[in-house]
Amino acid sequence: MRKTVFRAVACVAITLSLAACGNGSGDASAPNTTSGATTGSTSSSDASKLSLAAQAGQKLFFDSNLSGNKNMACATCHVPAYAYGPPNSLSVQLGSDPTQSGARAVPSLRYKDATPPYNDVAANPDNVTSNAPGGGFMWDGRAATLADQVAMPLLNPVEMNSSKAAVVQAVQNASYVDLFKQAFGADVFSNPDAAFADVGKAIEAYEHEDTSFHPYTSKYDLYVHNKIGGTLTAAETRGLLIFNSGTIGNCSACHYAGANFDGNQGLMTDFTYQAIGLPRNDTSIPNNPSPIAANQDPTYYDMGLCGPLRTDHQPGTAGIATPDPYCGMFKVPTLRNVATRGAFFHNGVLHSLVQVVHFYNTRDTNPEYWYPATGGTGAPIANPSYALFPQYAPGATVQKFNDLPAAFQGNVDEELPMGTGDGGSNTLGSGTQPRAQGSTPIMTEHDMQDLICFLNILSDGYKPPATQPTSGTCVN
Repeated sequence: MRKTVFRAVACVAITLSLAACGNGSGDASAPNTTSGATTGSTSSSDASKLSLAAQAGQKLFFDSNLSGNKNMACATCHVPAYAYGPPNSLSVQLGSDPTQSGARAVPSLRYKDATPPYNDVAANPDNVTSNAPGGGFMWDGRAATLADQVAMPLLNPVEMNSSKAAVVQAVQNASYVDLFKQAFGADVFSNPDAAFADVGKAIEAYEHEDTSFHPYTSKYDLYVHNKIGGTLTAAETRGLLIFNSGTIGNCSACHYAGANFDGNQGLMTDFTYQAIGLPRNDTSIPNNPSPIAANQDPTYYDMGLCGPLRTDHQPGTAGIATPDPYCGMFKVPTLRNVATRGAFFHNGVLHSLVQVVHFYNTRDTNPEYWYPATGGTGAPIANPSYALFPQYAPGATVQKFNDLPAAFQGNVDEELPMGTGDGGSNTLGSGTQPRAQGSTPIMTEHDMQDLICFLNILSDGYKPPATQPTSGTCVN
């Protein structure tokens, strides 16, 4: 089911956008054999199998001299051993200037090679659902290609904080400058703008060609291709059914598991955009480990497709009306390697799969778990341990969807498992309505545990055990 022009959201939309982090290690060569326990191989074992452009891209990817303070490389935030995602659970990462931090969570760079450019009416890979906004890179799709995307963190003052001229000069001073010239021509530096663009093309080539960016080495891949070691446990099988069920988890509605345009199986995304009404990641959350600094300004809202970073869908510009159906929508990322992450969604507000799955299941039935509340009388009621807010006063008013201005809250998706999937309407005419506060959530605790068991088998680097377990949470 899709709203008038937008796809119904499903289960676990997590992360994407480059915000920078910690310290790099200088003009570095990529490691060849480093690997994480659950994330698969992390770098090509034979660089000679890469094109010259990709070999140069590998050097660039690990070179911290490209950043303003020469302390941050692409690999600082996109760590190979962490599925090319961040090595910590911070909601957003620190920049090359450590007094600055990003405003969006850092994604994994795995499985980006099949992403099409952004289009307001993109075709859906299931070849059934109607066209809708889809494709592109970054949380708001404003980069058409991986090469275009490279420039955004490099030049962003709260990320790598560099300039085109400084990046080009760093490459000219690098030990791999001859390799870069071999790939792009002896006179590549005669046009600095073109040379800067070639930096993006080189890193794009590396991400396309090095199989560590798309290894397909999860237990799920063994299962899909009927390989030895790919037999699912009873719990994982139930989780897969819940993932695909249109009446329970409904995850596959957006995290499409079929063959995509390039024929790859199970990318776990349809490249569309959804508004799911996440809690605002700020200091209103008790003991919040990493609130977003930008959210200290109560007038600041990150609304994805309609700004502030993307400008072509901002209300009041280019004939865009208010309220605008794009506001609050962020890209649906792949769920591959989701179990390796420590921060989820575009604002990193949740920090475990347990929280993520419970949020989808109880956002409408128990909003007091996820949003601040005011007023109320009587003794506070304790919320579950996974909730963002530890307690709730009976009769309190919950500030639901508090990270989106009221004018755009009608854009928030109400499909299963969040809403009812029937009746009512919203700004987009989806024919859905919220599940009543206090009503029974669609998924049971057992359903959610099975779903998490399935999500765990999407991690790369799976090695079948010599003896299959006969007991445990994700077995029976």
